[in-house]
Amino acid sequence: MKAHFKRPFSQYVKKARKPLQLAIEDAVEEVCANPDLGEAKLGDLAGIWVHKFKFQRQEYLMAYRPPSVEQRRQSAEVSCW
Repeated sequence: MKAHFKRPFSQYVKKARKPLQLAIEDAVEEVCANPDLGEAKLGDLAGIWVHKFKFQRQEYLMAYRPPSVEQRRQSAEVSCW
């Protein structure tokens, strides 16, 4: 599955140090392999999912919008913020 990144997310990853970049890349690959990995948000944020991962005792949250079931059949992309 292909990932599409929003500009603020891309800028954050670009400015981060290399070990953190690799940890983020691993987390993105996990989400692309299994979009139902995170937790769904409720209310105003319905449709947004959050995947938590730790790096050097710091917890990071990555918000994303998984493709719908129909889009999954067409090998859609995951959007990360």
